[in-house]
Amino acid sequence: MKVALVNPAWDFANSIYFGSRDPHFPLELGYCRVLLESAGHTVLMLDGHLCGTPTDDLAEAVAAFAPELTVVTTAPTYLFWRCAQPELRVPREFFLALDGRGGQTVAVGPHGSVTPDTTLRKLGVDVVVRGECEEIVARLAAGGALSAVPAIAYRDGAGVAVTGGPHASAFTNLPALHWPDAWVARHVTHHHRFDRAPRRPGAEVEASRGCPYHCSFCAKIDFRDKYRKRDLEPLLAEIDGLIAQGVEYVYFIDEIFLPNRPLLEALVGRSVEFGMQTRIDLWKPDMLDLLGAAGCVSIEAGVESLTVEGRAALDKNCRMSTDDLAERLVYARRSVPFVQANLLEVAGDDAALVVAWRDNLRAKGVWANDPVPLYPYPSSPDYRRLWGLPDAQAWERAHAHYLAQFTAFSEIQDGRPKPLSDLEALCCPA
Repeated sequence: MKVALVNPAWDFANSIYFGSRDPHFPLELGYCRVLLESAGHTVLMLDGHLCGTPTDDLAEAVAAFAPELTVVTTAPTYLFWRCAQPELRVPREFFLALDGRGGQTVAVGPHGSVTPDTTLRKLGVDVVVRGECEEIVARLAAGGALSAVPAIAYRDGAGVAVTGGPHASAFTNLPALHWPDAWVARHVTHHHRFDRAPRRPGAEVEASRGCPYHCSFCAKIDFRDKYRKRDLEPLLAEIDGLIAQGVEYVYFIDEIFLPNRPLLEALVGRSVEFGMQTRIDLWKPDMLDLLGAAGCVSIEAGVESLTVEGRAALDKNCRMSTDDLAERLVYARRSVPFVQANLLEVAGDDAALVVAWRDNLRAKGVWANDPVPLYPYPSSPDYRRLWGLPDAQAWERAHAHYLAQFTAFSEIQDGRPKPLSDLEALCCPA
């Protein structure tokens, strides 16, 4: 079968979007390609964001390929599934430009994972995949009745059939990914790196998937939830391949990068540096020393709240005091050039305490951000505590709540976001 895999030309103007707006490798499509090609399928993979390809040109390239199956992501990369833009305008624009020339159309991503029937309707596609997509896309390409494929939603006469889900891939044995040299050369971003400017390309790599914790704000219930650690051999083969292509920095997209001595010891001596996100309370001093020796130059550490009560309200399950967290962050800064403590806007946290704690850390070389307002993503426990299970209006409800609750937004937002109905004007009506 001929299969087209498309990362569209992303545009986040007037969007609520907490991810990076720079291009990053679409890892979910990379895994899809590896599994499809190993099964004998012919694959065209396009990245409008990384390659700067306009939507109309992407559609024409797919049409010229004449695929039997076209797969499009609803978020830029696995890295940002937990903080995706709420609106579906960009993939909808692509499907409109494709105009029925892509064979069976499939959407993968966080939107369809949590609200499959709504995503199916808004995009006008044939199939939506729920959860991690690489294994399910391979099943779709194998053919057969849709009713026999797990974790999808599809049109069934005048209604929608949902076969279950969300799906969790085996993941651990996924083979090494390889990106085209031209794509690597264009990947100039070093995600979450601030110690120096990039000299050579960067890349994203996945060492583990999911998280054993269940923080109230984290949008992962319907995808990338169960914690799994990738086999070391394909992981190192992927990193070595990137190094051979000139990559000098990789960012581990793991929901939580847990202490992993075999991986860190294997990275010592390799000519690559890396960044990651974690919880500082999980790292002992000797492992932080090894982390620095292995080449880590950026730590994004979730602290979220400066009170025991605040962290408990967020279901952090943190056993360290605020002072101990600060001490461990400062220790990490001894061997890692950039260390950040992530703070969220939590009711009950004293503003003066936040300023004093943040200033104290900054004076010791640790960056602490201004507290970020929480967005109640439909795949987060916060959403379900407020409104119950997500329904057809889940994204609209979360979006309106966020806009009504806050007048000042995250420092990474580009002006005041527009209502979801304005952003999704091109999507199919109810």
